[in-house]
Amino acid sequence: MTLDETDLKILRILQQDADRNISDIGEAVGLSHTPCWRRIRKLQDNGVITGKHSHLNAEKVGLDVSIFVFVRLDIHSSEVLDTFEIATRDIPEIMQCYTMSGEFDYLLRVVVPTVRDYEKTVKGKLLKLPHVGAMNSHFALNEIKNTSCLPI
Repeated sequence: MTLDETDLKILRILQQDADRNISDIGEAVGLSHTPCWRRIRKLQDNGVITGKHSHLNAEKVGLDVSIFVFVRLDIHSSEVLDTFEIATRDIPEIMQCYTMSGEFDYLLRVVVPTVRDYEKTVKGKLLKLPHVGAMNSHFALNEIKNTSCLPI
């Protein structure tokens, strides 16, 4: 799908406020209600818009500790990679999982209430992920920026 400037304007608005009503969005981008709704629907149907989420303040919900965990697998094959990736999806403390180039195979972002909870997560879940050969954890001291808005 090719995005034009109107599509990009709509996406910028929705990234900032997914609850904004279609009439307001249309007015902001120069469209009436129905054409704006059709564009949003087309963006959804083509997988450009994949959902509608509320961004929560982790500290206010008691999840004060963010850890970035570098993982190296003990063996490498497409089956092992697939198995590891599927297993990470079942651990709610893992917020993000990326395949990496370089020394480690994966980078995980883990969020927990306390350091003690992280220890429990490591022992009870992360080390039980298939084919983990090595893990290296880095604790975030302070969150400076956390956005889900793409620079479009």
